[in-house]
Amino acid sequence: MRLSTLLKAKLHHARVTYANPDYVGSIEIDAELMKRVGIQDGELVHIWAVDHTARIQTYAFGGPPGVVGLNGGAAHFFRTGDKVIIAAFDLADEPIIPRILLLGEENEVVRDMTPFSVVG
Repeated sequence: MRLSTLLKAKLHHARVTYANPDYVGSIEIDAELMKRVGIQDGELVHIWAVDHTARIQTYAFGGPPGVVGLNGGAAHFFRTGDKVIIAAFDLADEPIIPRILLLGEENEVVRDMTPFSVVG
């Protein structure tokens, strides 16, 4: 069996609502958004800045509606208001249809961009 690392979930253009370097670490994400794209508490996620060059990895945990907060060392790479992409991946031996949400200024869902099928 050959496994590939494939995109499974993406929150596109999320806005950072806080950056707290005094917390132990991680990213707090609106729990409902996490549920909609299939990101679990404790799961590894990639965070990529849209407007500058920061790219980090940390673990996610669910929070209140609208929240996207960076904690610990991760907070040093981002500021409140930064636009980011949050992505999670799976190892699989067959295609995955990634769940993708485009978010607005208040981290509300603007559009579900999940593809209906994967073209091989």
